Amino acid sequence: MINYSILDLIPIAEGSNARAAIQNSVKLAQHADQAGYTRYWLAEHHNMPGVASSATAVLIGLIAGATTNIRVGSGGVMLPNHAPLVVAEQFGTLATMYPDRIDLGLGRAPGTDQRTARALRRNMNQQGDDFPDDVVELMEYLGDNAGGSVHAVPGEGTKVPVWILGSSLYGAQLAAYLGLPFAFASHFAPDSLEQAVDIYRRTFKRSSQLEEPYFALSVNVFAADTNEEATFIKTSHQQGFANVITGKPNFLPKPVEDISSVLEPSLLNSVNHALRFTAAGDAESVHQELSKMVDKHKPDELIINSAIHNSESRIKSYDIAAKVVKSL
Repeated sequence: MINYSILDLIPIAEGSNARAAIQNSVKLAQHADQAGYTRYWLAEHHNMPGVASSATAVLIGLIAGATTNIRVGSGGVMLPNHAPLVVAEQFGTLATMYPDRIDLGLGRAPGTDQRTARALRRNMNQQGDDFPDDVVELMEYLGDNAGGSVHAVPGEGTKVPVWILGSSLYGAQLAAYLGLPFAFASHFAPDSLEQAVDIYRRTFKRSSQLEEPYFALSVNVFAADTNEEATFIKTSHQQGFANVITGKPNFLPKPVEDISSVLEPSLLNSVNHALRFTAAGDAESVHQELSKMVDKHKPDELIINSAIHNSESRIKSYDIAAKVVKSL
């Protein structure tokens, strides 16, 4: 059976607030723990009114403390925003508190706009791309680091599993070179997927963490009792993504009966193109769509993103998705 996991940005729904969004995610994580999900990942974003996952490490601790078995981690931490030592200390502390349950997914983008990236005050005066060096430095802090003069305490020796996340060939090449698992952001940027996965698998070098390539495919799932209900709840994400790509991020919108009534045709086409790795419908329809994706791309794991306005509908969608993936 293929592994199946959750990606959560802790969406703040229109008409709600961050506290309620965080509480809803704790409830979802507890439900996922019982439904057999492999891991629960939270994604770092900044300066977005509808996303409550900016303090990613803090929230990972909250979710891990509220669950029992599920792995909890970052999908991901945007490393350019942070000193590697600080990340090592944060995740080393989490791994010390919750042994063998913490993942560290790393991204190369800032997870925000350039003005906010400057406000984060990291790498402002550096030239070039330091991401590969930062990844290696971070892994050294989490490893044995016997000859190091600087030590992550807690952190050293925890060997928290590190992932590379990306939507381009760059991330695939780095993950392969370092022998790390690779998660591709096909749920919103799928254009380079096939080439990236080919490069990753073909050029992978085994490492102390991983003997063989391990690839996770991220997808959007909107599952409900009927196809009509699934189409309805999906419209929140379509509207929200449209707001992001037009430079107007906001709270996760309420669903609408007819998406074409709120998004003009060219914008809707752009949204649907970017979100084409989406399975929406009843259990049978979701099974058909996910089967096609799995058969074509042969991932080792599916990471499911479901930005749904109503918390109970979101939990139900993930319940249906779990049953579907178990049957693949």
